[in-house]
Amino acid sequence: MAGFFRFDDLTWPEVADLPRDLPLILPLGTGYPEPDIEKALLFPTRIGLLPPFPFGWPGSGLEVPPPVLGAYLKNLLDSLRDDGFTRVYALTPPGLDLGLGTSQLSILSPDASHLIPPNSEREKVVIIPIGHTEQHALHLPLSVDTLIIDAIANGAVQMAPDIGYTLPVMPYGVSTHRESFAGTMNAGGRAFEDFWLAVVDTLVARGFDRFYLMSGHGGNSSFLVNVVKYAGDKHKRIFCATAWLHTSGPTGVAALEKHRESPIGGMGHACELETSMILALRPDLVHMDRARDDVDFIASPNYYMDWVEGGALVANPPWDDDSVYGAYGAGSLGTAEKGQIWLNAAIAEKVEHICEIHEQHRRREERRQAGYGNWGKK
Repeated sequence: MAGFFRFDDLTWPEVADLPRDLPLILPLGTGYPEPDIEKALLFPTRIGLLPPFPFGWPGSGLEVPPPVLGAYLKNLLDSLRDDGFTRVYALTPPGLDLGLGTSQLSILSPDASHLIPPNSEREKVVIIPIGHTEQHALHLPLSVDTLIIDAIANGAVQMAPDIGYTLPVMPYGVSTHRESFAGTMNAGGRAFEDFWLAVVDTLVARGFDRFYLMSGHGGNSSFLVNVVKYAGDKHKRIFCATAWLHTSGPTGVAALEKHRESPIGGMGHACELETSMILALRPDLVHMDRARDDVDFIASPNYYMDWVEGGALVANPPWDDDSVYGAYGAGSLGTAEKGQIWLNAAIAEKVEHICEIHEQHRRREERRQAGYGNWGKK
């Protein structure tokens, strides 16, 4: 029997050491029998499983147009090919044509489909958590952004169940620095925007009107701003919002400043903050003995690196200029105790946002229905 392993549990040096002819599978959903996967791949000795893609196809509970889904998946598979892997596949239920050719394997999955979100949740804010699968230095797994934003989204819903509902977390986003360190995926900016706008379109057509695109990965942020702008212009009766990552508003920043040990530049990526959070969530995936700090970012008054990025300039220089190990910051200072404090602060901050999105929609609908301004002429 083949040995299956989780690709996103690895660190980037471990991905770099994998044989390039080892099969890597990106499944749409879950529940595919392992013997059927082995047979389709002609019985290799090892198979790497990437995080499941949570929805988007017919039967997933939340469908988008096949070309939109196919473009997203193609970019992700191309990321692996760019890293030199020669046997990469999307694993899908039968009957789908996603334009992936021989890169698509079709196997029947016994998982029953169900509508997400249920139509009973229409009066709530739909939280859309988006993480990523990318390198996080020598000591953290590829799944950092996904694990953190999933925990924050679910924690927020537990605190505000009457007004929030979370979709399953998406483990794939945008990384323009993909080539610097192995294991980093990239959905591509245009395909990413098209996919999430299609998700909003589908949900609006089903009667949902409040959305929070909640990102755990900095590379997603500028593209999510575009999605929010497109969606708000296209659908006049919704309130669709996003924010810069997490732990970045007044509540989160106050907690960071109170407990951080690193100076400015110590929190950016695989840093004191993210290392602490993963130590609180999944200490089994952290290799603190391998932690190496990257704190030599070329900073100037209007361009510098920290968790809440500052300065007037926006730029995207290559990671190789500022990072030797794949980090921005001081991961060696991470502790589980700080991680739990900061997770609690991040959850509280997101609850504030959910309440505000809910309130914004309510107040705007009241104004529209009262015929305010041009609304009274329609």
